[in-house]
Amino acid sequence: MTYLLHLCTLLKIREFVNLPSPMSFSVWWNGGSILGMLLIMQILTGFFLSMHYTSDISNTFSSIVHIMRDVPMGWEFRFLHANGASFFFLFIYFHIGRSLYYQSYLTQPRTWMVGVTIFLISMATAFLGYVLPWGQMSFWGATVITNLMSAIPYFGPSLVEWIWGSFSVGQPTLTRFFSLHFILPFLIVALSAVHMIFLHEKGSSNPLGDLNHSGKIPFNPYFTWKDIVGFVLVFFFVCFIVFFFPNALGDPENFSMANFKVTPTHIQPEWYFLFAYAILRSIPSKLGGVVALVMSIFILYFLPVGMFKYSFTGSFCFIFQMVYWVLISVFILLTWLGACPIEEPYMMLAVPCTFLYFFLFICLIIIPIFWKKIYII
Repeated sequence: MTYLLHLCTLLKIREFVNLPSPMSFSVWWNGGSILGMLLIMQILTGFFLSMHYTSDISNTFSSIVHIMRDVPMGWEFRFLHANGASFFFLFIYFHIGRSLYYQSYLTQPRTWMVGVTIFLISMATAFLGYVLPWGQMSFWGATVITNLMSAIPYFGPSLVEWIWGSFSVGQPTLTRFFSLHFILPFLIVALSAVHMIFLHEKGSSNPLGDLNHSGKIPFNPYFTWKDIVGFVLVFFFVCFIVFFFPNALGDPENFSMANFKVTPTHIQPEWYFLFAYAILRSIPSKLGGVVALVMSIFILYFLPVGMFKYSFTGSFCFIFQMVYWVLISVFILLTWLGACPIEEPYMMLAVPCTFLYFFLFICLIIIPIFWKKIYII
């Protein structure tokens, strides 16, 4: 029986390694494997950091200082973990952008749905981790974001207190955030496995949008070497940031211990949440802002609505390309506006950008249906 299990395992590995893959794969198809590498790096560095971290508000900030100054290679593990999160989200956005451009959500809707779920859980994990250093921006960021739940009618205030475990952000909040931040990455790993299973059921998409299996080659060795080159290059850039600009992507406010008596001049999340933060700020109504914030991510679930029998790649539809690149420009502009102070003209610019963001996603849903009628016979 044991030998049979080993044989089945080897066959599965062989099936995975020799998976038929399109010959037209471009460099943009390296994103998924690079995300896997970065996820492993985050789990390993997080595991070592947790050995020296103290989830006690009176000693938390001191434990971070201890990791940085006293623990051998502690500073390296911490900077790898902190900057690794930024690289992880950078490649998530590349991965989503590639899937949007080549319309993978039409050909593989289940894979897309699981991927969006991974994205949501990754955002939650990153937010929980941002609170753990217990610096000024960590504390006030947690206060602002968790307070958004109070916009929910009737249940809101009670839900906020339940999340806090108290009447304000404090010791119970930090303890449960640490526990969740430790557990959620393993859920991401499990969902990533499901993501891969769904992907391999139908096979990967490609730049040409051709789903014919006759023009495919084994994944190994042709694409394994390509992935290894991607791993080396990305790890080189991560190390470059860690060794030369370790604090470039952080907030200076987090060098100060959390103080509930002093509010930072400008409270803002990490750069990878800024687009959603700008959408939240652009709407005067608190409940409306929270709904828009949630929908800025959940709208990705609705993209497969435009699915039909015949799919096409964005490179063969000039209307789709125009909408896509305008959407990318709006996304970058919203990210910049999220980092700007809450004053004019930034607030005035955020409103039309928010409208365009949702309008363009609706266009992405409609265009495949429209293109089918004028192009496919």
